[in-house]
Amino acid sequence: MADVAPALRTSLSDVFLGIVCPIANEGAAGLRFARAVLEQCDGFRAVQFFAVLDKVSIDDTLKILEEATRDDPRLQVVWAPENTCIVDAYVRGYREALKAGADWILEIDAGYSHQPEDAPKLIAKMQEGYDCVFGSRFMPGGEIANSSFRRLVVSRGGGWLANLLLGTKMTDMTSGFEMFSRSTLEMVLRKGIHSRAHFFQTEIKAYCHGLHWAEVPIRYQFASPRLKATAVTESFRQLWRLYQMQRAGELTL
Repeated sequence: MADVAPALRTSLSDVFLGIVCPIANEGAAGLRFARAVLEQCDGFRAVQFFAVLDKVSIDDTLKILEEATRDDPRLQVVWAPENTCIVDAYVRGYREALKAGADWILEIDAGYSHQPEDAPKLIAKMQEGYDCVFGSRFMPGGEIANSSFRRLVVSRGGGWLANLLLGTKMTDMTSGFEMFSRSTLEMVLRKGIHSRAHFFQTEIKAYCHGLHWAEVPIRYQFASPRLKATAVTESFRQLWRLYQMQRAGELTL
């Protein structure tokens, strides 16, 4: 349903925006990134940046961010030592944003792999009435910089295979720069995120493809050259599970 959006246009002054961003071992750069994102999110009724940290972060990032919250109430540190994987960090951030009453939730990766200046593209599209908006590296205007050929092949090939098996039609099925309405994210959490690795981004998109969604071009950089065999195995296992759901008519609402 990417080609049709409701006619209703939303005023940002009516919206509470929650920003979910796991951060680890970035020190002062993590704070600079959070502030850079917040600078791109003007005009909202309220904005809250949820910086999710866990035991993976072993430097002074937690201390720096906690000190910054004293001067900027838009910053909130979520300490989650119970996390066992990156998916837990995102889910904890989702739940904190919903608990705080956010109307829209923006998910963004720290470390400038996602560019803060691309956030207004997602925001503008959400204003048109979409349920969710996804950043795409592969649509016209999108870009991947400083990435290995192997990662490009995996990202493009994985997206192609997911679209083929699940009936989705997105140009980028693995990007993690995205925005949801409150009701959309609540639906995703009700269905449950089963993947324990980065395939969870594809899982979320599979749940959302029956809604009013859109993609916008983004610039991505600094993709990790490493790709663990366990993560690939997990991706195929979860893709097969979603395929079985799709065949049974259980994938979307």
